[in-house]
Amino acid sequence: MESLVLLRTRKHRLDALPENTEYRDGGCDLYPSCLRCPLPQCRYDDPGGAAAMLRTGRDASILRLSERDGVPVERLAQMFGLSRRTVFRVLSAGRRDHATRTL
Repeated sequence: MESLVLLRTRKHRLDALPENTEYRDGGCDLYPSCLRCPLPQCRYDDPGGAAAMLRTGRDASILRLSERDGVPVERLAQMFGLSRRTVFRVLSAGRRDHATRTL
């Protein structure tokens, strides 16, 4: 009898999905299917969206080319279609992140 009381008083989750419902896998503007998307995290779950994800890879490339290969700022700006000021900002942020990680 006690188990019947527990079943009746248990609250339903407000965010539970309904049973037997078809959900459309419509993807996004980057990939047509969420289930076959190659991104490690959904663009909508990442703060800043797809632009931030793309910027992260771009910034890592800029830092690597600058530090390892010694590519000058002017050339980096041309290669990535950025202003010199943006390249300086990326390099400054990268060095700042590196300094905080080594502490």
